[in-house]
Amino acid sequence: NSTTAKMFSSILLNLLLVSFAVAEETLSATTHDNTWKYGTSGGVLGFIVLILDILVFMEVLKSNRPPSHKLLWCVFVFLFPILGFIVYWLFSNREAHTGSGSYEAIP
Repeated sequence: NSTTAKMFSSILLNLLLVSFAVAEETLSATTHDNTWKYGTSGGVLGFIVLILDILVFMEVLKSNRPPSHKLLWCVFVFLFPILGFIVYWLFSNREAHTGSGSYEAIP
């Protein structure tokens, strides 16, 4: 059992090193001259998505929803910025949950 565990860890280490080599090739091959492309830098479109997501967070936190629903919407938009933004604006029933204009403390 000791030899199979050593062999397994050796194979795992080799696969890890190969994945690092492939990742390094991929990262060094990317160019940063096109700011409209999604990449490691984000660019202009990433900045626009960030601003729109911040607006969603502000609207959710100002709404009169229960605190658990506020938390779920914020987590969903945080984990999936583009999809979360689109789903929120299409399916959140914003008119029924317009807030009083003040933030509520989560109990």
